[in-house]
Amino acid sequence: MQVDILDLRDFYTSGLGLRTRAYLRAALRRHLADAKSMDVAGVGFANPYLGQFREEAERLVSFMPGAQGCVNWPSRGPNASVLVDEEALPLANATLDRVFLIHALEFSPHPATLMEEVWRVLAPGGRMIAVVPNRRGLLARMDSTPFGHGRPYSRGQLIRLCREAHFSPTGWSEALHFFPSNTRMALRSAGFFERMGKSILSPLGGVIILEATKHLYRGLPVTEGARARATPVLVPAGAMPN
Repeated sequence: MQVDILDLRDFYTSGLGLRTRAYLRAALRRHLADAKSMDVAGVGFANPYLGQFREEAERLVSFMPGAQGCVNWPSRGPNASVLVDEEALPLANATLDRVFLIHALEFSPHPATLMEEVWRVLAPGGRMIAVVPNRRGLLARMDSTPFGHGRPYSRGQLIRLCREAHFSPTGWSEALHFFPSNTRMALRSAGFFERMGKSILSPLGGVIILEATKHLYRGLPVTEGARARATPVLVPAGAMPN
């Protein structure tokens, strides 16, 4: 089920949403320490996390799927958010250096197609950084955050999705280990559980963060005609046909 843009906006203004934003921003910064001179985009609802790169990136844009809705971003300065068809991003091939998928894959009706579109707009060697609900984590079982909606993933499922779209996973991490509640006690203890989760509870984090690199070349389907025309280039000695 797709979460509406108003629900996303309201969540990130709540106490729980602000804590979520702070811890996940720090986790994403470890995957992109410096965006200087890069062209960066977010797909889904990445606004709460893109702002930390505004002073570094050469260009920064937020693509919001039509089924979700769109809000102006940032709050100051020229608007950099665009309502898009996630399967046809309004960019030329090989345009971007980094793409963040946040609140995107779990809601996409065709995640493989979305990944292929991200592959298209990334430059050779460009990287995708995806945040998805962890199938083993607590957030996927509760609807108090947007990560409790949509389709959660395991690492194995993400690896298969990457292979289908010609990405190579290059980094993994987990975040959001705290109890997802707006109660005072839960919010006060969130920092403790987040610190503990980095070592003891890491596999049970609420979200998985996947970093993957674009393959420069993609395989082409082999047709029956191509098989008929194919001839061996290297064969064992004495095995050359007459």
